[in-house]
Order: sequence, then structure tokens, then C-alpha cells
Amino acid sequence: MTAGSARFRALAEVAGAFLRLGLTSFGGPVAHLGYFRSEFVERRRWVDERTYADTVALCQMLPGPASSQVVFCLGMGRAGLPGALVASLCFTLPSALAMILFAYGLSAAGAVQGAGWIHGLKLSAVAVVALAVWRMAAKLCPDLPRRALAVGVAAAAVLLPGTLCQLAAIVACGVAGSRLYATVGEPRGARSLGAGHLLAASALVAYGALLVALPVAARLGASRPLAMFDSFYRAGSLVFGGGHVVLPLLRTELVPRGWIGDDAFLAGYGAAQAVPGPLFTFAGYLGTQIHGAPHAWTGGLLALFAIFLPAWLLAGGAYPFWHLLRGTGWAQGALAGANAAVVGILIAALYRPVCTEGIRGPWDVAAAAAAAIPLARFKAPPWLVVLLLAALGQWILP
Repeated sequence: MTAGSARFRALAEVAGAFLRLGLTSFGGPVAHLGYFRSEFVERRRWVDERTYADTVALCQMLPGPASSQVVFCLGMGRAGLPGALVASLCFTLPSALAMILFAYGLSAAGAVQGAGWIHGLKLSAVAVVALAVWRMAAKLCPDLPRRALAVGVAAAAVLLPGTLCQLAAIVACGVAGSRLYATVGEPRGARSLGAGHLLAASALVAYGALLVALPVAARLGASRPLAMFDSFYRAGSLVFGGGHVVLPLLRTELVPRGWIGDDAFLAGYGAAQAVPGPLFTFAGYLGTQIHGAPHAWTGGLLALFAIFLPAWLLAGGAYPFWHLLRGTGWAQGALAGANAAVVGILIAALYRPVCTEGIRGPWDVAAAAAAAIPLARFKAPPWLVVLLLAALGQWILP
């Protein structure tokens, strides 16, 4: 077999594996990591247990959607940079198309204000986010100092809403965590630097340069597409802790500007729970809604590219250097503190806008609580709960 045919075969194998996962991976980022382990450690044996655990640890330390970054790294390990891009595209495509089509369907249905099924979707967001807060708090805030950090961040995020406050909280808690929770890292064998590290460093530089330059360009350019790209890129750059945390960041960027209303925003977020693949494809729905006719889908593609681009740059840039960082205790401590801040940000988002927009009375509280039970206790698929609450909102709830 020639080198060219071997590369093509590897790319085809990557495409087939991740497209199937993109069509079947329901349940959010934690479930995704379980699917990946079953597929690539146990069944296909692309990586061993230690390598997979190291890859997951890296992606959890980076801002961005952790499961999508694991996809990028696994694809890179199997077939280089082309494999990383193919894996990311195939894993993301099914849910991205579904969310863009949902945006078209919602636009065709007319105004969403007051629609019963839209209210049901908002209630599904209450149940899903509340459960995410509970699980993340139990895992990421197991002791009093981290609980205190989370409560303080939640209060700050409610009193001082905005991306700058959220970023400052994550940085401050990361610094505190590096002092409080630094551990002795496990030594790893050293590896020499090579040409691939230069490309990786360029990706990290590009990530930082875009994060600084895009807001300036958006202010000077007075262009809606450029401003959209800046908002989605910044949201994708600042998310720690999983896809649910993108909710407050995106709302802060989009709703106050009048680009989209809270009703349509939360309706799309509820619908995103019913599709497989990464939750970040919610951006495809938002971009399609914001861009509007004609060619609304181009806005969806722009938003998707912008929100995933920082994740790709960070994963591609950090993965080759991971052997230099994974044995450092300060990095693990900083992650512990940053994760506590993430819990606080998500608590604030649960209060506003999820509960303030979704809960209208005691019956809504009861419906959201009842929906959380099958999710938590019986591992019910989220799409089923979303559909049931949409029907409940349309035909039963007052």
C-alpha cells in the first residue's frame, strides 16, 4: 500500500467513525467522552487508556467544548491535521444541520412569543441546566473553599452581568486554585521539540491575536457579520467546563444587542438538547436566526465556524506541548479553581435567564422538577424529555 492510499484510508476511517458518533452521541459532553472511550480505546484500539486519559485531561484544561476538542485530538493522532479537521466536521455536521433547519422552521412558524411549545422548550432548558449545575457542583466543588468560590462567582455574575466579569472570575479563581490546590505532578518522559511544535505555537498565537484583534475590527468595521464573528469567537474562547456554560456567554453577547430575543434564544437552547453531537451547534441556530433572509443559513455557518475556531486552534496548538505541562501541579490547581468559577457562572445562568424566562408559576416548577427526575435517576435520553415538555407546554400547561 502506498503512502497516499494509506493516508486516504486513514481519513476515510476517521470520517466514518466520527460521522456515526455525530449521529448517535446523545447526552452531552460527559456522555460523549464515554462513547469515545468505548469506540477508540476498547473497540478500535486507536489509543491506549493512558493516552486517552491524558487527552481528556488536556481538553478539560482548555477553554472551549471539551468533547469537540477530544475529537480534534483523536483525529490528529490518527491522521494528522487533515484527520483532525475531518473528525471535527463529521462529528459536528449532523447536529449543526439539525439546528439550522430548526431555525428555518421556527422562522416559518412566525412569532414565538407566547407559543405553548416554545414555553415547553424553555422548561426543558430549566431541567437540563439545573441537572448540569447539580452534577458539576458535586464533581467540581467537593470542598468548602471551592463551594465558596462558586457562590461568590454566582453572586458577582448576577450583580455584574457581562463577559468581562465572567472572564475576570475565571482568571481570579484559576490563580486562587493554583495556590490552594497545586499538586505534585507525575513525571513523564521528555520529548524533543520539532517542526510540528512551530505550527502548534503559530496556532496558539493566532488564537490570542484573533481574541484581541476581532473586537477592535468589529468596532471599526461597523459590519454585522464581523460583529457576529467576534461575538461567537469570544464566546467559544472563554467557555470552561462544557457546552452548558456557553449559554450565559452567548446571551450576554447577543440578547442585549437586540439581535435575538430571549424567547427565541431559549427555544433554540431547549431544542439543542434533543440533537446528538456537540451542544455548541446551538450557534448554528443562533446565526441563522440573526442573519435572516435571504440566505439565513450562511449566518449559521459563520457562527459555527467562529465558535469552533478557538477550540480547534487551542487543541491543535496545545496538544503537541501537553507533555511539558501535564506533570505540573500549578496547572492542575488552576484548573480546579477555574472549574469552581464555571459552576458559579452556571448557577447565575440558571437563575437568569433560564428560570426567570422559563418559570411562570408553580405548575412550571413542578413540570421542570418532574422532567429532571427521569434525566437524573433513569438516564432518560434528553431528546425524549424535550419532546415531552414541548407537548406539555402546548396542550396541558396553563
